[in-house]
Amino acid sequence: MVDLCLLGSLGGMPMPYRNLSATLLNFKGRKILIDCGEGTQVSMRIVGWGFKSVDVIMITHCHGDHIVGLPGILATIGNSGRLEPLTIIGPQGITEVVNSLRVIAKYLPYDINIIENPREVNLNVTKENINVVEEKGEIKLTTLEVEHSSPCIGYSFYFRRDRKFSVDKAEKNRVPKILWNKLQKGGIDEVIVYDGKEYTGEMVLGDERRGIKLSLITDSRPKEEMIDFIKESNLFICEGTYGSDLDKDKAIKNKHMTFSEAATIAKEGRCKELLLTHFSPALAEPKEFIENATNIFENTIIGEDRLIKNISFTE
Repeated sequence: MVDLCLLGSLGGMPMPYRNLSATLLNFKGRKILIDCGEGTQVSMRIVGWGFKSVDVIMITHCHGDHIVGLPGILATIGNSGRLEPLTIIGPQGITEVVNSLRVIAKYLPYDINIIENPREVNLNVTKENINVVEEKGEIKLTTLEVEHSSPCIGYSFYFRRDRKFSVDKAEKNRVPKILWNKLQKGGIDEVIVYDGKEYTGEMVLGDERRGIKLSLITDSRPKEEMIDFIKESNLFICEGTYGSDLDKDKAIKNKHMTFSEAATIAKEGRCKELLLTHFSPALAEPKEFIENATNIFENTIIGEDRLIKNISFTE
């Protein structure tokens, strides 16, 4: 299961009724923060998911409404007692921006590793941290360069699911029962030598099972490449800066999307659910325009600050 909290659902500037862009993912007790606009700490404190277990911070682009909250977040994570390294991922130029913002967050009790404009990253989840690995990990992260007024990337996560233990397969391969539990826990790459013979996880595990796909695109015009990028996502989080199609000229000028454009991408990508966010401060009641999305993609919901979604594995 993946737990998601939309910490902030506004773009541009914070308002009394909405915070700026930020999304928090919780997987096996470890956290990934996507964007951290001004005020993100407040929303995180209200939700109460904690700061110490935020292992990865992903930035879509370096406009203030998506990154100004970073120095405070880093300091608060340090004050929470964190000592393990933290990874920051972002578009071209993220290294310079992070180092500049750290002028007011110089002294941290943990190291920061920065990954700039990656195409694909594999992540493993442990009890202590989410680690970047070269080989296949529990989480496969892919990125897509989108169309905005500064370098900007979308993120797509694939949370792999453990394969079931197969008694029939273990017995067929004559695997000693004493090894069953260890091979199951070790996964597909586990290798054990016992009584002079080699046994592997492949000898006891069943077929691959579908994982969870979660995709996020914000601050962009629609692009054809987005369709494959978000294809069959369990949840697609997409910007909906403008609710009305009458504002399409503004969307084009400012390189954002309307509700109907986001819904069209979700439909063509065969997503299960669309979560609209990053509303213009001028859009006081986004729900008034929801039919512009649901007429195209029925399973659309309007984002609200601290909305929580629980996404479960399905057969």
